[in-house]
Amino acid sequence: MSDAYTLFREGQKRLRTGMAAQATVPLEKAKKLEPGKASIREALGIAYFRLARWEDAEREFRTIVEELSPTDHYAHYALGRSLEQQGRTAEANGHYKLASSMDPGSETYASRILDLDDR
Repeated sequence: MSDAYTLFREGQKRLRTGMAAQATVPLEKAKKLEPGKASIREALGIAYFRLARWEDAEREFRTIVEELSPTDHYAHYALGRSLEQQGRTAEANGHYKLASSMDPGSETYASRILDLDDR
């Protein structure tokens, strides 16, 4: 097993147990070892989001959708959530629409679009 994978798994474990701040430590180390791994960046983005570190979460999810996996519907959704928290609702809504079009069966994605359109 690689060091990055071991660090990633430790970060996931900490996220699952509600320890978002503690999860960032191994996840940041894993990212340094494997910057091109979308799974590491997603977990790190989730940790940042849970800590209300919206700009950091945005950076991780934006890297996924712009560089690593442009068709990752969850990353578009999470990027939208991060943007929405920063008050950038129009940009967020675009990512919700992309996520919804990539996974049309998701009520979660569709409901976010309606929430923003109703504002």
